[in-house]
Amino acid sequence: MTTVAGTVNTPPADFATRVQGTLMGGALGDAFGYLVEFDSLADIAAKYGPALLVDLSQAVGAAHFSDDTQMTLYTLDGLLDVLEWANNGVSADINACQWLAYLRWLKTQDFAAAEHAPAQSARWIDHQSVLHHQRHPGNACMTGLATGEMGTVFRPVNLDSKGCGTVMRSAPYGLLPNIEAETIYKISSDAASLTHGHPAARQSSGAFSWLIHALVMGGLGLQEAAASARDRAVAEPAADPELLARLEAALRLSANDADPLNGDALTDALGLGWVAEEALAVGMYCVLATARGAVSPVDHFLAAIRLAANHGGDSDSTASVAGNILGAFYGEAALPPSWLTMAEAPALIRHLGAEFIKLTTGH
Repeated sequence: MTTVAGTVNTPPADFATRVQGTLMGGALGDAFGYLVEFDSLADIAAKYGPALLVDLSQAVGAAHFSDDTQMTLYTLDGLLDVLEWANNGVSADINACQWLAYLRWLKTQDFAAAEHAPAQSARWIDHQSVLHHQRHPGNACMTGLATGEMGTVFRPVNLDSKGCGTVMRSAPYGLLPNIEAETIYKISSDAASLTHGHPAARQSSGAFSWLIHALVMGGLGLQEAAASARDRAVAEPAADPELLARLEAALRLSANDADPLNGDALTDALGLGWVAEEALAVGMYCVLATARGAVSPVDHFLAAIRLAANHGGDSDSTASVAGNILGAFYGEAALPPSWLTMAEAPALIRHLGAEFIKLTTGH
């Protein structure tokens, strides 16, 4: 079975573990990268030694996830809202529900939206205090939502913004079963327009969700799924040239037999990850470039996440993207057991994942 436009993809037998793996893999990568998000490579070496950051246990105190995981979970909750309506026989506007979910997230950040912005009654997720911490939320996400205007492709907010705040929250769209891959791409890119107006932000988000869908529902391997996402980006009318260049570079460089690029060499080649196409390319490269030497899913996860975090760019977003991808591919088998004991709010993440599984599969 392959993920192609026009094919409705049914959930595989291991759907549940892939859903939970995607969500928790992203959260673990996020928490690991968040330890060094604003540090240069020299700063990381000064803090953790010449081996750099290698384990979540090196956190001083608790290891927290960032706004990346917060917004990913609110993406999931927006989809849960749609699925709940659907299971009651009522059709709901997916992007409107997603906008309302993000506005509820904005409220948790003590950031006021315009008075005319719509308000939705609080849902279960809104009562979880761990999601109310301010973990360096992206400026475009905050300001785009605060306008009280529902951004669209045709009526964009933050017209020139292509920050990675679209990519880092978009993995849940790729988990939707029984939907054509092309529809997944559209749902994801439309949701990116809620906060970011630049074509690269929309197209990067769509390509990332396509990649996750190709792994989970399409049954593709990592290299094949990444190439499929690149091909979908190429097929986009008025495809963003920076996105195409970054994805092509990630695929080409990861195919080399040499040791993976790391640190400054990695970010020199693919970017620092602060913008959407760079975060996607770095996360994708780190997964592909570490696949050859991996002896187990956990070994692959650790190698990719370490590579994705130890640089002077947006370490939590690039590591979160890598974690999402590996969780989608391997399922929960990719998650390091010792890291799970240090994870922030794992029961909350599993609860939301279980609700999604129940509403999409009936069990």
